[in-house]
Amino acid sequence: MSKNLSELAGRKGVSKTLFEELGIAARQTGSPSVEKMEELAEAFVMGKANVFGATSFYDFLKPENKGKKVYICNGSSCMTAGTQPALKGKLLVHYTPDEIGDMCCLGRCHENSSFNINGKNYSGNAVDEIDSIKKNSTEVADTYHVAAYGTPVLTTPFPGINEYYSILADALKKTADELLNELKRSGLRGRGGAGFPIAFKLDSCRKETSKQKFIVCNADEGDPGAYSDRYLLEQQPHSVLLGMMIAGYITGAGTGVVYIRAEYPEAISITQNAIASLYQQNLLGENILQSGFDFHFKVISAQGAYICGEETALLSSIEGQRPEVRVRPPYPVQQGLFNKPTVVNNVETLACIPYILKNGGEKFASIGIGKSTGTKLISLDGFFNKPGIYEVDMGTPLAVVVNDLGGGFRSPVKAMHIGGPLGGLVPIEKINELTVDFESFAKNGFLLGHASVVCIPEHFPIIKYLEHLFQFTAHESCGKCFPCRIGSTRGAEMLKKAQETEYRIDRTLFDDLVETLEIGSLCALGGGLPLPVKNALQYFDKELSVYFKKS
Repeated sequence: MSKNLSELAGRKGVSKTLFEELGIAARQTGSPSVEKMEELAEAFVMGKANVFGATSFYDFLKPENKGKKVYICNGSSCMTAGTQPALKGKLLVHYTPDEIGDMCCLGRCHENSSFNINGKNYSGNAVDEIDSIKKNSTEVADTYHVAAYGTPVLTTPFPGINEYYSILADALKKTADELLNELKRSGLRGRGGAGFPIAFKLDSCRKETSKQKFIVCNADEGDPGAYSDRYLLEQQPHSVLLGMMIAGYITGAGTGVVYIRAEYPEAISITQNAIASLYQQNLLGENILQSGFDFHFKVISAQGAYICGEETALLSSIEGQRPEVRVRPPYPVQQGLFNKPTVVNNVETLACIPYILKNGGEKFASIGIGKSTGTKLISLDGFFNKPGIYEVDMGTPLAVVVNDLGGGFRSPVKAMHIGGPLGGLVPIEKINELTVDFESFAKNGFLLGHASVVCIPEHFPIIKYLEHLFQFTAHESCGKCFPCRIGSTRGAEMLKKAQETEYRIDRTLFDDLVETLEIGSLCALGGGLPLPVKNALQYFDKELSVYFKKS
C-alpha cells in the first residue's frame, strides 16, 4: 500500500507536498483542523485515515500541540545540565502551563537553558530578556567556539560564491565517472552514524534507469547533544548545497531536497537564502554554466520526529505518509522518494564533497587513519570549559578533544554519551584509550556516530539516564515493529518502578528485553538503544546493582 501512496504523492512532485500543506495548516493553531485534513486528503487523493495518521504522529502537528506558545528543550544535554526546571519556572510567570510545550533538541547544547518562541530559538541567559523577546521578537546572539585541530575541511571561511563555485565549474567539465573515482579514492564515509561509503551509494543510483532521480540531504539532526549539522547549515550552507549539486551531476539527479528539522528555524531561513543567491547568480536551474546540467532545490521543514533521521522514514515523511521505517530491499537508491532512485546522505557527508573535488581524493584520504579518512566535526556540550564545534582529523586522541580543545570539564563528570542516544556511554577512565575514528570506537564497544558529546555529571544517576533513553525511544518510535515500540516502553517502566518503589529488576528478564530490541528491531532506533544500556551495565554495575535482584 505504501508504494501506491508514494506514487500518488509523486503526482505533484516536490513543488507542493501534502506534508508541507499540513505544516502550513498548523501554523496558526498548532494543529490542522479536521476539516482542513479532509480537504487535503481529497486534494492529494489520500485516505482520510492516512492523513490523520501522519498528522497525529508529529510533535508540531498533532492535536495536543494546539495552543502552545513557547517550547522548552527536553533533550539529554539540557536534562543532565539541570537547567530546565528553573527555565520553566521563569516562563510560567509569563505563560500558563497549557501554553508551554516541549521540543527535542534545539541544538543549543553548548549553553543549555534552551527554549523556542515564535519560531526562534534562545538559550543561556536569554530567558532574562523574555519581555523584550515577547514584544519585539528580539534575537539574542548565539555564540560558541569553532576551531580545527589538524586539517580544516569544513571550518574554513567561505570565500564567496564566485570563487567557491569555481569547483562546480571545474566539475562540470569532467565526466561523472571521473568525479566518482575521486570520491572512491577519498574513502569518504557517511558522517551520520553508519559510516557507509558515499561513492557506493552514488554509483548505485547512477546505474539505475529513471527519468527522475533525487538527492536528499538528511538535515533532521535529532541526536540530543549534536549541533554540527546546524553549524554547517547556518555558517557553511554552500558546502552542503554544492555537495548536493555535484552528487546530482554524478547520479543524473535533477532535484535536491534539503529536509531540515523544525527545531532549527535559523538553519531553514539561512539555507533558503543561500539557495536564492544561487538562482540570482545563475548557478541553479536549467543548463547550469552552459553544461547541459539542470538542478533545482527544495527546502522542506520537518515537524518534530526523531525517526525521520532514518532515511526511509524521512522519505515517507516528505511524501506525506506516516514516517514509518521501510523494509529493505529495495533500497532508496533503487526505490526512494516517490519510488524514484534517491540518494540520502547527511549534512556533514555532503559538505565534504567540494573539498575532495577541489583537492583530490588522495589528499582527503591522507587525512585520518585507516578506513576512517578525512575529518570529523565534534559537538561539545555546556559541561566543557570551551563548548563548541571542533573539527579534528580522524584518529585524533579523544583526550586532546576533551582536555585541549574543550578545555576540560567545568564540574566533575563520570561519563560521556558520544554519538547520540544510540551511541556509546563512555566512562571517563576510557578517554585515554580512544581516538576519534570509526574503528577505535567500535573496537572498544562504542559508536562514534554523529560525534556529539553529552556529559553525565557525577551526581546524575545512571539509572535515571537509562530511563530517559528508553522513554526517548518509546516516544520517537514509529511503531512499526514490536520490539522497538513495546520493548522501549517496558524498559522505561521497569527502570522507573525500580527507582520509585521496592521493585527490583530481574537481570535475566532485562537482558532478554535488551537482546530482543537489538536483534528484532527494524531500524537503528530500537536496535541501537541496547549499546548505551550494555555500556552502562558494564561500567557502572556497582551503581546500578542496587536496582536489580541479587543473583
